[in-house]
Amino acid sequence: MGLLGEVLLLPFAPVRGSAWVIKQVLQEAERIYYDPATVRAELARLEERLEAGEISEEEFDRQEDELLERLETATRASAGTGEWTAR
Repeated sequence: MGLLGEVLLLPFAPVRGSAWVIKQVLQEAERIYYDPATVRAELARLEERLEAGEISEEEFDRQEDELLERLETATRASAGTGEWTAR
């Protein structure tokens, strides 16, 4: 894009900047969400809640399945690319 294109698109610079920031925040949120250490910590907290009687066995099984699915997704993504990248 030439100088003329840049000048014409200058009024949209805040929108482009905002879109970039939103993309960066989303990527970081997904990185944290799929981080194996985060998922394992959530699994440990879930087990503590079950042992304390805060949740039922059925609720534990449902949440555990979701967490294990996240862990599997993160493991597959990191094995394929070397690290997790949200796209």
